[in-house]
Amino acid sequence: MSNIEDIVDSLENKISKVLHKLELLKLANSKLNKELEITRQAIQNQKVQIANWEEKYEALKMANTILGSDENKRETKLKINALIRDIDHCIAQLSD
Repeated sequence: MSNIEDIVDSLENKISKVLHKLELLKLANSKLNKELEITRQAIQNQKVQIANWEEKYEALKMANTILGSDENKRETKLKINALIRDIDHCIAQLSD
């Protein structure tokens, strides 16, 4: 009878250790999930910042070209022509 009690006690002890380990792993997993979400948010914010800086860079390139810089002159002319076509298209739609 004592042998069975020892086996049961040993099993209870092992189960207790496993449950404790499970709880520790759940806490670690929860912490990692929070860190992952924070990192994802930071990446998203950085993507928005990059897009804003790229937009500002493009505007600066166009401004430099308009001010007389020979670099990017072709791009600026193409953009101006595209804007003129858009305006012409809008005028044509209004006159219909």
